[in-house]
Amino acid sequence: MINTFNWGARHLVACAFGAGLSLATVSAVSAQTLSMGTTNATSSHYQIAVAMGKAIETGNDGMTVTIVETGASVDNVKRLARGEIDLGLVAGDVFIQAVTGTGQFEGKAIDDLVALYPYSDSVINVAVRADSGITDLAGLAGQNFTPGIRGSGGELLVSQAFALFGIEPNYIYGTITDSKEGVQNGQLVGYSKYAAANRVDAALQEMMITTDMRILGFTPEQQQMVKDNVAGVGFVTVPAGFIKDNPEFVTPSVPIVYATRMSLMDEAIAEKVASAIGEHTDILIDTWSQLKDYDFKGSIIDTQEIGIKVHPGALNYWSK
Repeated sequence: MINTFNWGARHLVACAFGAGLSLATVSAVSAQTLSMGTTNATSSHYQIAVAMGKAIETGNDGMTVTIVETGASVDNVKRLARGEIDLGLVAGDVFIQAVTGTGQFEGKAIDDLVALYPYSDSVINVAVRADSGITDLAGLAGQNFTPGIRGSGGELLVSQAFALFGIEPNYIYGTITDSKEGVQNGQLVGYSKYAAANRVDAALQEMMITTDMRILGFTPEQQQMVKDNVAGVGFVTVPAGFIKDNPEFVTPSVPIVYATRMSLMDEAIAEKVASAIGEHTDILIDTWSQLKDYDFKGSIIDTQEIGIKVHPGALNYWSK
């Protein structure tokens, strides 16, 4: 199931085949070690992923979770398609495009992609230097701007949205660290990234220590264009004061899930993973306090209404 085995796993496979055991038997044994695709290590979403790994291990004796730093949603789906990871972070709009073979996945549908558990509705922060003079998305045309972590759902959504609006920034791609440094030294006017719905992302918090920032909103017309063309995306109004001196703004919001493929994880393991998350939310809340009031069960059930399939094994737990 996992492409990169340690020596012990390779030895197990060799012995198993020598003994005449099937590949399915070997997979069932090695399934107790799970590889989790996350995002960039400087993101607050990486911090909660580490907590998730701890929760899964706490709820399952003998199960080990390896945390893998990745480019986030799009990268994780591609890794799942290649069998390089067992589960990974996927934004709702990316999930739907993957299972329907649209957008970034045109003609390359991954129809057995399924969710295991949700953990957040995340919003896009399109942040620019306050001294840039840019007060709306149209002002980004021709400007040096980073649309998100390369391979992330944020990058995909912002690029798709700006293409719909006819806005063409000079896209500069790089890591979160590259984006922060570029904004701080004036080489970039800004960048965009997913953040937890009611908190400023860790990268933006750090940047604002030295640089005054502004977050840009989407107009009603822009909101409608996204809704009409990108499935799985909603919008939320973020009140004034989200960051210092920033007025109220409206921005895209998508559910975030951890997903796997039916061909990679059986029902028993999927139920164990979902149960461990559901029964050990205290570990997650210790890392992200905003999850204290988050309805995991209600959220995973609701995601099905926008086209996100749930693993039958995970649903066995969440439906109880």
